[in-house]
Amino acid sequence: MLITLDFASSVPIYVQLRNQIVMGIGKGHLKIGESLPTVRQLAQDAGVNTMTVNKTYQILKQEGYIEIDRRHGAKVSSCLDMNQEFEEKLTYELELLSAQAALKGYGKAEFMDICSRMFDEMHVTACEGSAL
Repeated sequence: MLITLDFASSVPIYVQLRNQIVMGIGKGHLKIGESLPTVRQLAQDAGVNTMTVNKTYQILKQEGYIEIDRRHGAKVSSCLDMNQEFEEKLTYELELLSAQAALKGYGKAEFMDICSRMFDEMHVTACEGSAL
């Protein structure tokens, strides 16, 4: 798994790690059921503290992107399901992005084209019965 961190960014390292793992899952670079590196291994590979990776994995687990088993480590969740909390977060973030795009002069068609292209890059299969 290739992780690129910007240590000069105002975005916390654990958030950058979380976002890159979610993008990796979404784009199909990390497959459903695929094992993730151990906390120690990812920390060493990324050049960060193990506590940073542990925090990232706990957030990903809480959000339902990964499963953690003490014997087998972390792996991509076999059931990526959308819940009410996620839908509220999605709505809020899209509302904010829509406002920013409009303020920067993007029209609806341009904004929707960007959204469509980004979504088309994702290669995730939802669980049976999922709202995705």
